[in-house]
Amino acid sequence: MRHDRHGFWIAEAGGGPAPLAPLHETLDADVLVVGGGFAGLWSAWHVLEAAPDARVVLLEAERCGFGPSGRNGGFVNSLWLSRPGLEERFGPKAATELAAASADSVRAIGAWCEAEDVDAAYRAASHPVVSAAPAQDGVGSVAVDGEHVLALSAAEVQRICASPVLRAGVLVRTAATVDPARLAFGLRDRLLARGVRIFEGTRVAALRDGVAETDGGGRVRAGATVLALGAASGTVRPLRESLTVASSHIVVTEPVPDVVDVLGWTGGQAITDGRALLHYFRVTPDDRILFGWAGGRMFPGARANAPRAGVDPEVIARVRGDLVRTFPPLAGRAIAHAWGGPIDVSPAHLPSVVTLGARTHAAFGFTGNGVGPAHLVGRSLAALALGRSGDRAARLGWVDPPASSVPPEPIRIAGAALVRRALVAKEAAEERGTRADPLTRAVAELPARLGMHLVR
Repeated sequence: MRHDRHGFWIAEAGGGPAPLAPLHETLDADVLVVGGGFAGLWSAWHVLEAAPDARVVLLEAERCGFGPSGRNGGFVNSLWLSRPGLEERFGPKAATELAAASADSVRAIGAWCEAEDVDAAYRAASHPVVSAAPAQDGVGSVAVDGEHVLALSAAEVQRICASPVLRAGVLVRTAATVDPARLAFGLRDRLLARGVRIFEGTRVAALRDGVAETDGGGRVRAGATVLALGAASGTVRPLRESLTVASSHIVVTEPVPDVVDVLGWTGGQAITDGRALLHYFRVTPDDRILFGWAGGRMFPGARANAPRAGVDPEVIARVRGDLVRTFPPLAGRAIAHAWGGPIDVSPAHLPSVVTLGARTHAAFGFTGNGVGPAHLVGRSLAALALGRSGDRAARLGWVDPPASSVPPEPIRIAGAALVRRALVAKEAAEERGTRADPLTRAVAELPARLGMHLVR
């Protein structure tokens, strides 16, 4: 088994395109994008779609697509499942507008891949969210509307995927799967072809008055700046109390077409279960089963790239056990690759687009659901960066939303780690058909009582 922090998709893509040179000179730009993940790449794309002559510079501290964008599970989801929370936060009209626009983005990513001839293995398929234990029954039911989110019986779930632990749930109709690394690398290549100046291995050391200074001595003077930093958003002082950094970890098997056939799991659906620290699983184009767990450790924002955030043998051992419990025919089959990494978790479990002064805008808080929403976030950031505040994308509910915050570090990390341990124990007990002790349950339920989300 190969175990690293980059993951199967990047390895399968040959390790990605050759690195681009760092920035050492001084440049002028209409829009500077900091961050080469999906939010930053889509922001640059949408800027050029709206203003083809704009001078766009993108700075990436490592390599484009090598963070969460290239190593996730490849689920392309909308926000329809989150509509009840959206209504509480923004009201019914704004919630419907945001959910509908996010579903449009799911379809737009597929259309973009076709139009730009990017083979990112895009496959449209519904998204089942299902119970895997009696305590999870009813997951997603509050979002059922009979149009965008449908109720699923246990029999219907078994027809989708005949795992012995899967029960009833809901079906989000608009969703897809993708090879996330190839999508990110395709975006990078198409941006370069359109004249975007991209510099990798370039960390921004200071940003003030529209001037970004890099750790390699480069400078960019920009009319507007977009910050799309993912889990590193906590290194920006105004965002420090707006998110928590958790880690999520994945294993992928050797090709197992026989197991896929036994399960009847041939419709391309990517599935998540009803845990708070959810499991998520799908079949890859070459008939491997990918299985992830959002129950990794918590990290301070300044240590988002700590080694154990990406390579954690203890967490991977638990993921392997959960994989076989969910899919018993995989007992004895090889795990080809294991990996993990940090994710930016917002208290509201929703991305936010915020203005940090008249010329700087930032996005953060994807909470593990970034592949689809990042496309729409990019539209919002592009409209704001171009000063087009009247554009629909600049007026969506997640733009400058009501403030929400988490406790300061180190209290945040100590508390989050305590809650995580309680959730792990509680959900493991529920899956064994037992109940955790009262203290464990009380600690596990604390975030919900405070209106906060750890991962789901």
